[in-house]
Amino acid sequence: MDIKARIRRRRDHNAQPQFIQRYEALSPAAHLDEPVGRGQLLEQLLDYFDPVFDGELPPNGYVYGPIGSGKSAVLTSLLSHLKELPAETREVIHTSTRVQTPSSPTFVYVDARSATSAFGFYRSVLSSLIDQSVPEHGVGTDSLRDQVHTQVQGTPGAVICVDHIAEPRSLDESTLVDLAASLPSNVSWLAIGRASPDQTHLTTYTGAEIGVSRYRRQVLVDILMQRASMGLARQALNHGLARQVAAWADGNAHDGLAVLFSAADNAAGVGQDQLTESNINAAIESIPEPCVSLSAVLSLPANRQRVLRHLVNLSPDERESVNMATDALSALDLSASTIKRFLYEMAEAGVIRRVQAETEQQKGRPPSRVVPQFPLYVFQRLYDLRRRGQSNHP
Repeated sequence: MDIKARIRRRRDHNAQPQFIQRYEALSPAAHLDEPVGRGQLLEQLLDYFDPVFDGELPPNGYVYGPIGSGKSAVLTSLLSHLKELPAETREVIHTSTRVQTPSSPTFVYVDARSATSAFGFYRSVLSSLIDQSVPEHGVGTDSLRDQVHTQVQGTPGAVICVDHIAEPRSLDESTLVDLAASLPSNVSWLAIGRASPDQTHLTTYTGAEIGVSRYRRQVLVDILMQRASMGLARQALNHGLARQVAAWADGNAHDGLAVLFSAADNAAGVGQDQLTESNINAAIESIPEPCVSLSAVLSLPANRQRVLRHLVNLSPDERESVNMATDALSALDLSASTIKRFLYEMAEAGVIRRVQAETEQQKGRPPSRVVPQFPLYVFQRLYDLRRRGQSNHP
């Protein structure tokens, strides 16, 4: 029972009734404090972390599974609780009846999408180990590494969880292995990625592997209904439509939530008080295949996101080639060469796709259309909400 959420819902309803009450609750890029339908994964992770409860380190590990399977959702939720362990007082009975407070290893979360270099990795780790902010400039990589050593030495150690490893534009496997080798001996790491154990050399260095499968259809229905109950007006989504979305998404919660978000935004725009099948069908049609994670798009540097935000406003004709898209984006306070470089970079990362146009010309390379590979309307709305510093109701 979430009393605060119920009070907020009543307050918001009485103040200004509206179809979408919390955009963030619908966002595919947002994780709930209590993930749905992943009890088995939670137990497997607790088994892996079990040595921590005795003040020891677990072995290096690897969690793997497809996009939208809840890996990050469960891990981030669990870590938020495990990070409280060092501050907790746990009584240990001795013959002298004294009370001791055994220490536990520190938990560190690193997002490999933003910590893409040795500097970014050490900075992210150090930020979790100390209370002060760590500068982004004016300090060297070696200095950050030395500070990490200083903070960890003489302690029970640290478990560094590196999420989104080996994705396009994220920290790669070889770099992680090299960085881990540079850390003190009382540090272990847990990598989270999509490749199976036989497709990565990370497992050469691990003592535990945990596989995550796609969501079962009924579990995905439950996820959609829960998100709708948190983010939409009452009875906005019925079970039949939730089952339709879950069947289409095929176990991918990210894509299912992207459909829910897009459908809800469309319905709100025309003043509906319930989602309809036409809303769902239109939303499904708007999701590209394959679909890049919105979390990955929203983790891009601010200037790249700004280019993407303006790119989604362009008509298909304005995206008929990289040059045409660059010209259409000329209103940005960036040079044409910079815009073009960003577009090529994001094409290499899979965020956008260059589709070769059909042409009757015999000479030269035909132009390539610029096609975004993420849910356009969902990104557009989330970007604008973040820019305004709100997500409807925080």
